[in-house]
This record gives sequence, structure tokens and C-alpha cells, in this order.
Amino acid sequence: MKSDSENKQAPPTTEVPPQYQTRQAASATSAHVSVSYKNPIIDVTKNTNIKTTDQQNHKNKKNREILLAKQTMGLFVKNPLLDTKLVKPQLAPVKRLLLGPGPQNAHPRVHAAMALQQVGHLDADFMRIVEDIKHMLRYMWQTQNLFTVPVSGTGCAAWEAGVANCTEFGDTHLICVNGYFGERAVDMHGRYTDKIERIDKPYGEVFTVEEVAAGLEKYKPQLLWICHAETSTGTLQPNVGEIGELCRKHDCLLMLDTVTSICGVPIHLDDWKVDICYAGGQKCMGCPPGIAPLTLGERALKKLDSRKDKVKNWYLDMSMIKKYMVVEGNAPRVYHHTAPITMAYAMREALTLVAEEGLENSHARHLANAQYFWAELKKIGCEPYVDEKIRLPSLTTIKIPDGCGDGMKVIALMRDRFDIEIGAALGSLKGKCWRIGLMGYNSNKMNVKTVTAALAECIEAVKNPSSSL
Repeated sequence: MKSDSENKQAPPTTEVPPQYQTRQAASATSAHVSVSYKNPIIDVTKNTNIKTTDQQNHKNKKNREILLAKQTMGLFVKNPLLDTKLVKPQLAPVKRLLLGPGPQNAHPRVHAAMALQQVGHLDADFMRIVEDIKHMLRYMWQTQNLFTVPVSGTGCAAWEAGVANCTEFGDTHLICVNGYFGERAVDMHGRYTDKIERIDKPYGEVFTVEEVAAGLEKYKPQLLWICHAETSTGTLQPNVGEIGELCRKHDCLLMLDTVTSICGVPIHLDDWKVDICYAGGQKCMGCPPGIAPLTLGERALKKLDSRKDKVKNWYLDMSMIKKYMVVEGNAPRVYHHTAPITMAYAMREALTLVAEEGLENSHARHLANAQYFWAELKKIGCEPYVDEKIRLPSLTTIKIPDGCGDGMKVIALMRDRFDIEIGAALGSLKGKCWRIGLMGYNSNKMNVKTVTAALAECIEAVKNPSSSL
């Protein structure tokens, strides 16, 4: 066996080609470059320790010029690539199986699409890709809304876009809070209006039609927000269509959060009379985070067009973005911002994969793998937190067994020993549950077997530290 001293490796260094080295770097080892922070405008000719010969003065002048040039070029901060303690040589040091609440692993075709040559954000070929995305999003949501677009940002950007564009100060919003993201809705919506009302249910439960009806009758809001799939608890809100009917009777806009449900469970926005809807791309859709869908129905657009003041968010102002992404006929597109080109490639490819599988087949796959997972959990002594009647197929909250504390040691073991990521719970469920997602490309039986076996071993290791894996 090698001794400890033999096993220790010297810290790696990064060699810099001579033509790219600064004078300072060229005269020192690449991993140990000393950096001077002396003021470069010090008059070196006044330093009594410096010789006053013409040759020395000339050298001092040159040194001063070099210092000033370095300052101008921004070279006083050491190149971080010269110190591997600052920047590691690998871009992606590990390959993890992402089975938390999202993001999930994307299909190789999606990653390949992101590596394709970029074009400009107003290029006709790029705009055709955007149109492809819009058509496929309508299919995923089952809507004919003309205003259906990919928003440059994560799901929260699409969410805030819906709020900002369809809210005027003084509007009453009714928020249905039964999880962490309901609490976030109260915060976010409250930044655009001073009249926020809420109805509450415990985490892990859903709202009845009667409870929503009572809230609409009591508060008479201009907008009602409800979460279709609560990512913090793993609940799936039923009876959205009946809630949509109620909102129409009360002349109230219905905003629906489908971040964790799009492509994973059936959604029928038009039949349900949903006015505003947003989603995330990084879950059942199978796209990396960074681009997110938003759709506005006719009533939402009427609200936007009849505003008395400007939208209070320039970047997410859909009255401007529609001139870029939602144009009819041969009308020219108007520049608003630079869209994330490669993220659009990724979303188009992810949506194409779902369309190739067939939307109903995607829904069936997510449900079948979830049911298999729930059965396997029972075998290892674990129990889902949410009742099966309202349980979300794409994401399961699992009660932390006795002897595992707050569950964080198990999460760490899953990551460190198996390279599997699972999630902790949020809000009032923090320390009580884990969250495991089987979404998009990751929703398959092999992953169910893998995560269940690893979870069983990690639970045993935490309960009995003397046991070995």
C-alpha cells in the first residue's frame, strides 16, 4: 500500500501559453502569481531609493506605463484560471441523476439541440422556431390562445409576466394557499396591487369548489390564482373546470400554475376557461431551465389592452413583446429584447419529443411510473404524504421515517454515494418530507428501481451508522 505522503497529489496547475502570459505571469509559476495592488500613478521619480541615472529613469517610466496599461486593461485581478482553487478545470465535474423537484435530466437530443449554431434573435429561421414552439405549447395546454409564447426566463418569470400585465394597482386578487407557492403568490401579487385576499388549506390538501365559491362571493376579486400542481406538496388540484365556470360568473380572471403538471398530466385550458396560465420547462417538458411558457386568453388580453397605465415591469411587458413574438400576417417584428436562442432550440426539441410520443401517452407514462414508484416505496417502509386521490404523478412527497431526523443526511448520502439528487420539502413540510420527481426523460421504471434501492440503503445507513453500504 502507498503511504499517505505518496497518495497526496500536488495541486494541479494550469499552463498558460507564453503569448498569453502577462509579464507578471511569465516570471512566476502559473499557480502562484503574486499580484501587486500598488497605486499605479505613484510618481516613482520621487522615490529616494531609486537611482536617478537616465537609464533607470527610462526604466521607471516604462514600468509606470506598463502599470497604467495593466490598470486600463483590467489585469490587476489575477486570472482565475491560474488558480485551480478558484476555478476548477472541469465544467461539469459530476454526472447526477436529477430526481428532485426539478430540474430533471434532459434527453440527449435536447442537449444536442443546444449545441447547434446560433442565429440572430430576429432571424427569420429563429422566428420559425418560435412559431413551432407556440404551436406545440398550444397542443400541450390544449388551447387555441393566439398569445402563447416562450418567455425569456424561468417559470417565475412567466408567472410574474402574467401578474404584471393583468394587474392594476387597486385590483383585488384572491390567492388559494395550500403550499409554499401559494405563499409566494401572496408576495409576488402583492407587489402589483395593495388588495390581496387569501383562502387557506393545510399543506397536502386541495380546495373544494364550494370553498373557492365562498371566497369569490366574499372578496369579489378581479383575479383568482390557484395552483394546479403544488410543487412543494405534490398535490394535484381537481375540478379546475368548475372553478373556471365560477370565475366567469363572478367576472374574475382565472390564473393557473401548471409548472409541474404541463406534459405530465391532462390539462384543458380552453375547456376549463383558464384566462392566464404559465409553466416551467425544466420538469415534465424535459427542457433545461431558462425559458418558460405563458398563455393569455381573450379576457386577459382585454385586461391588458384596457390598462390605464403602463405595465409595471418593462422586461415582461407583453404589450411590447407581442409586437416581437405575436404578429399577424406580414407585419414586421419589433425588437424588444434578445431572446435566449439556444434555450429556444432546447424547448423546441423537448416539445418535439413529447409530441412524437403523443401527449396522452406522456400522461399515461408519468402515471404508470408514479404508481410503480408508490408501490415500491411501500416495500421499503416509506409512505407518500399526500392522499392518492389528489396525488401528483410527476412529483411525490414522502414522509421521512423515524430515525432519520430532518432527512438531510439521507439527501446528502444519496448525492455523495449514488450521485442521485432528491429534494427537501419546503414551508411547513420542511424536515418532515422528501420530494422525489419522476418527470420527462427521467420518468421510467429503471429510475424507479434505482432511486428506491438507493433510498432504502441510505435510510438504513442513517438509522444504523455502524452499517456499511
